Amino acid sequence: MTALAGKYSATPYGDGAGRLRHELRAVHALVHRDLLRLAGRRTHTALMLLHPVLYLFILGGGLAALIPRSSLGVGYQTYLFPGMLMMTVQTPAIMVGIRLITDRESGYLRELLMAPVHRSTLLLGSCAGGTLTAAVQGAVLLSLAGVAGLPYDPLLLVLLLAGMVLASFTITALALALAVGLRRAETFHTLLGLVMMPLLFLSGGFFPLTALPGWIRALSDANPLAYAVDLLRRTIALRVPDRAAAAGIEWAGQPPPLPLEAALLLTSGTLALLWAAHRFNRPE
Repeated sequence: MTALAGKYSATPYGDGAGRLRHELRAVHALVHRDLLRLAGRRTHTALMLLHPVLYLFILGGGLAALIPRSSLGVGYQTYLFPGMLMMTVQTPAIMVGIRLITDRESGYLRELLMAPVHRSTLLLGSCAGGTLTAAVQGAVLLSLAGVAGLPYDPLLLVLLLAGMVLASFTITALALALAVGLRRAETFHTLLGLVMMPLLFLSGGFFPLTALPGWIRALSDANPLAYAVDLLRRTIALRVPDRAAAAGIEWAGQPPPLPLEAALLLTSGTLALLWAAHRFNRPE
């Protein structure tokens, strides 16, 4: 894949349709690179999946006996499952930002920029590859839906997968927006600790947002991950009404419509990606 620049250097742009195909081939090459990396690093992938699985079995199983079902509306493992799906897609999505910085440090990014495609196309390819690999890992965790007390309803699984793809895109775009202006991976890791982990814990994935103080609840209302977790949890309640959990995001005491939550996630990811593309288009 280091030959990406050479692969496209002899390809003329041609007309508008030819130019579009040329850009799409570059996106496809970057997505293919990420899929090859996912297939070739099975041990690393398994270890990333082990983290949310342990949370689901140990934390979920342990606290299930301590937290009454009446306080959540469902058993704690069922309540925890959307948060574990979010944790599963978060890590590979964030890795896209880390790879952008390490590619810059190693000089690979400079070689990649020699390809006769727009810089924004390269960033879009990275975002698409990160989104797809994160969604694939999230799909693996969906196989544990039965452990969380959920039925293997095909439509439910498809809807949850669609929600994870949307969440993966948003997190990947946010990670790129955070990483595009940085030069050292250590700085990115420090910012992750200050930004991404609080976003996960304030997403409602581990405990009801109604249990938070009012000022923290206001922060949750501006948290994209809170909308992603709420979207997954309410999707479960839509298909399995007796698994309806405690309230998550509320506006004026009412949950926002599901299509609006999805639109907000898509808008957040799109704006973050546009900002990252604006910064990425600056000369190195």
